Amino acid sequence: MDEIIQGIAIYALPVILAITMHEAAHGYIAKKFGDLTAFNAGRISLNPARHIDLVGTILVPMTLFILSKLTIGAGFLFGWAKPVPVNFANLRHPKRDMLWVAAAGPGANLLMAFFWALMIKLALLMPESIYAKPLALMGIAGIEINVILMVLNLLPLPPLDGGRMAVSLLPHRLAYQFSRIEPYGFMILLLLLFSGVLGALIGPVILWVKIFIVSFFELYI
Repeated sequence: MDEIIQGIAIYALPVILAITMHEAAHGYIAKKFGDLTAFNAGRISLNPARHIDLVGTILVPMTLFILSKLTIGAGFLFGWAKPVPVNFANLRHPKRDMLWVAAAGPGANLLMAFFWALMIKLALLMPESIYAKPLALMGIAGIEINVILMVLNLLPLPPLDGGRMAVSLLPHRLAYQFSRIEPYGFMILLLLLFSGVLGALIGPVILWVKIFIVSFFELYI
């Protein structure tokens, strides 16, 4: 039980920051390209309370984390936040600009992964400090959750960011047909998750990105 409590304490801040930055980035880029919907709704904010979904941000990730600690093998963290409202019709060039609005979320997660890598680097530079180990563990959690969110959201499945990016890049006729998957996207994602297919698809990519970050920052812990 102590291990579970400690784990939740370590993961709480990285998870909240990852989701907050991801959602705020969507709204910020949408505003830059002409859509003020998220701005008017107060969603371009670093206040986590504006983005947290009780079920998707707290209950589901916490349940999966606890289950991973109670069973053999590593678990797969999964969750979501309140979607940032974006009216793509308000964008100056809706189909083209959709690409950048969608890419902003995963891009923010990549930047956050780099930030947490720097926190680990800082912890390694002060090994005698009482804050070194907690900071390093939080950094590891931060890289883990941000890389997972980035790779997961880049899946070409509407309404994930990767799906919207695909709609932006496909020719109009194919984009329209592809976008019709969106009402079923979440169910498809859950099916992939609980069948184990999702982990098999994105697990190797997640591992490769984490190895790249560790190597890039020379994090040998």
